[in-house]
Amino acid sequence: MTIYIRLLKLARPHTKKFVLAICCMLAVGATQSVLALLVKPVLDDVFVEKNSSVLIFIFGAIIGVALVRGICTYGQTVLMNLIGLRIVTDLRSQLYNHIQKQSLRFFYENPTGTLMSRITNDVNLIQTAVSDAITSVLKDSVTLIGLVFVIFYRDWKLALIALIVFPLTLFPIVKFGQKMRKVASHTQITFGSLTNLLQETITGTRIVKAFGMEAYEGKRFAKENEKLFRLFMKTVSIRALSSPLMELLGYIGVAAIVFYGGYQVIKGNSTPGTFFSFMTALLFLYEPVKRLANVNNTVQQGIAGALRVFEILDKIPDIKDKESPVVLKRISDDIELRNVTFSYGDGSVLENINLTIKSGQVVAFVGMSGGGKTTLVNLIPRFYDVTEGSIMIDGIDIRDVTIKSLRDQIGIVTQQVILFNETVRNNIAYGDIETSDSDIIRAAKAANAHHFIMKLPRGYDTFIGEQGVRLSGGERQRISIARSILKDAPILILDEATSSLDTEAEIEVQEALETLMKGRTTLIIAHRLSTIRNADRIIVLSDGKIVEEGTHEFLMGKRGEYYRLYKMQFENNTKGSLNNADSLSNNA
Repeated sequence: MTIYIRLLKLARPHTKKFVLAICCMLAVGATQSVLALLVKPVLDDVFVEKNSSVLIFIFGAIIGVALVRGICTYGQTVLMNLIGLRIVTDLRSQLYNHIQKQSLRFFYENPTGTLMSRITNDVNLIQTAVSDAITSVLKDSVTLIGLVFVIFYRDWKLALIALIVFPLTLFPIVKFGQKMRKVASHTQITFGSLTNLLQETITGTRIVKAFGMEAYEGKRFAKENEKLFRLFMKTVSIRALSSPLMELLGYIGVAAIVFYGGYQVIKGNSTPGTFFSFMTALLFLYEPVKRLANVNNTVQQGIAGALRVFEILDKIPDIKDKESPVVLKRISDDIELRNVTFSYGDGSVLENINLTIKSGQVVAFVGMSGGGKTTLVNLIPRFYDVTEGSIMIDGIDIRDVTIKSLRDQIGIVTQQVILFNETVRNNIAYGDIETSDSDIIRAAKAANAHHFIMKLPRGYDTFIGEQGVRLSGGERQRISIARSILKDAPILILDEATSSLDTEAEIEVQEALETLMKGRTTLIIAHRLSTIRNADRIIVLSDGKIVEEGTHEFLMGKRGEYYRLYKMQFENNTKGSLNNADSLSNNA
């Protein structure tokens, strides 16, 4: 029942339109009953008694009823679809905004295709349930009540016979509704899996082709697609079976009524007009009952979609502002990690980290894969919250400041560049789209990007394609650096921004990075140790703990973990490189 109440609450802002739509539905339902009542005078007074004045009245009445019915049908259709579409539009925006507030953990736990399916397909099911189902329930219920009144008014004995059949129709409505909800839920899950598979293979098409896996991916897609086909066919089967079963029960009732009513007319206990007025009302009655049976299936599909949508909306973000948070001003002091421990839930990734990073320092984090370096750096912009301990910036716990003011202080350049299918201008200005063209160009020049941007077909107004596919790796990286230069954040996070580039591109990007790093506190996640020799400090992480720290020369001289990593990384190079490493360690 809770889910029904939540769905009804969505319509609360549209109460006036909803009331007007209900009035239209009441009028449409009433006209059906009026038409059934008019059958008796048509037969008895016009065709049997040949009363011309009644004929004129009937003529005007039918036109009047048709006019009212047409106007009100138009009104209720437009109003209910307006309400339904408005609810869905608002709900989709609400769902999208709520997803955007979730932490990175949420996105790791929920595949992209599944989230896309909930925002699109699941929400559409709710729209159908709200507009079509509510319209049918209200309009057909009014029609039902009016027609039941007509059949009792015309012949209560015949009405009782008809009502014996009616309870039998409730059983398939309830039974098929339960099956429909179950099938709809499975359908939505499968649709999400299919969308996710589609998203993965389209974005990863280069790898698919490189490994010759087109046939394999085709089979994977066909398997999920076939599963979705079978579920859709179950839906069709349930809908198809409910209709003829209702008809069978209806015809049994009609046959019994025709037999008894005809017998009464033959005996003279009833008139043809009374009987046919009754039969007209009864036949009219069949359609709303049938629609109500079908609308139950639609409602159950909508409920299945609503449950999946509300499941996301009810998820409280892991990372959120506390009550009355502080707005963090531009950072001018140190970053301090105090007894920081972090766990994803299956054991600690970081244990008791204590570290102070002075303002303006360049600090590199190195270690084997899984050592915790990326996780540690991700804690600073609160992509995750520490499990124990605290992170202080300018002496303030980052959990006490607004998330926006904290992240405004941090620029990020990653190995995997994230660009949008927008213009070069908008990609550089991302985060402050109102910034001036002169500032954008200044940032692009500082990032060594201006010269190649001007060679593009439309310069800064060139659309770069999904993920910047129309640019080279080095060009994409320089756009990303220009974006961070424009942001002018005092803290900079670099996740090995040059590791995937060729030598020429790396030189240009490295120059841009050096410009970007000037005067900023810079945290580097280092995979290639040759890029961090000039770092002020190098922090070596192993199994979630700091095992060494110091300059490149100092750590090479210790011949510890850093030396082992450095030597292992270059042991396949020329002997000269190895001898150079030993020479550096001896001089330290």
